[in-house]
Amino acid sequence: MHCGVTMFPTDYSVQPHDLAVEAEARGFESVWLPEHSHIPTSRKSPWPGGAELPKFYYDSYDPFVSLGAAAAVTKKIKLGFGICLVIERDPIHTAKEVSTLDRLSNGRVLFGIGGGWNAEEMAHHGTVFDTRFKLMRERIAAMKEIWTQSKPKFAGEFVKFDEMMQWPKPVQKPHPPIIVGGAYPHAARRAVAYGDGWIPIGSRGLDPVDALGEFRKMAKEKGRDPASLSFDVFAAPRDADTLKRYRDAGVTRAIFMLPSKGRDEVLPMVDQCAALMKAL
Repeated sequence: MHCGVTMFPTDYSVQPHDLAVEAEARGFESVWLPEHSHIPTSRKSPWPGGAELPKFYYDSYDPFVSLGAAAAVTKKIKLGFGICLVIERDPIHTAKEVSTLDRLSNGRVLFGIGGGWNAEEMAHHGTVFDTRFKLMRERIAAMKEIWTQSKPKFAGEFVKFDEMMQWPKPVQKPHPPIIVGGAYPHAARRAVAYGDGWIPIGSRGLDPVDALGEFRKMAKEKGRDPASLSFDVFAAPRDADTLKRYRDAGVTRAIFMLPSKGRDEVLPMVDQCAALMKAL
């Protein structure tokens, strides 16, 4: 089982490229960054994590710029999106950004994606909440065409473009892994349908070990090899016995959540997570 770290990077937190350097030095496999373009002040959509939305959601950096900075100062650590809101992004631009990051990092991108929960935020981007998951699937399908074809074209319900050319192509073939974030069962089904892995949040829904069993069953029923799909637990607990249980069950990654705080507060937590990782 690999271990990674995630954080909402802000102007008052340890900087994302610094976190990536420190995580790589301690042997972590991956660093993951989230995405919110903005948070509308209407606040009608309930946050799935609780009653009050934390301030760092409003303040978080752009993940593409942040991971690009991290790529420039690291050599091995994988660069994950946890998650990219493709429903709020133009697929042609996003395909180029993912490919460029994969090139500049020499094939280290893990493209975590999700449909999001904030209806007002996505409405500002012209996205209809009720059809966001159909849109997400179609945009990913369009990006796969761009990444894998020399003269891609696409004609769908939401995405349409005539034959074109776009480079660079990603280092990873056929493209960086598409890892679908979200809760059981719907996100698991999406991951099986068109992804390369699934990222549930460890503290929400099914126990991760039970969820992994259900995920593998879904994959088999749809004719996919369960071993070809990663299973990454986001916000994994800092508990040695639980982590060993995850490892023994076959969890691909345990990703530790860090607070949006300064270097002096965060690095001791990184050390604590590194000790747990080494104990595995």
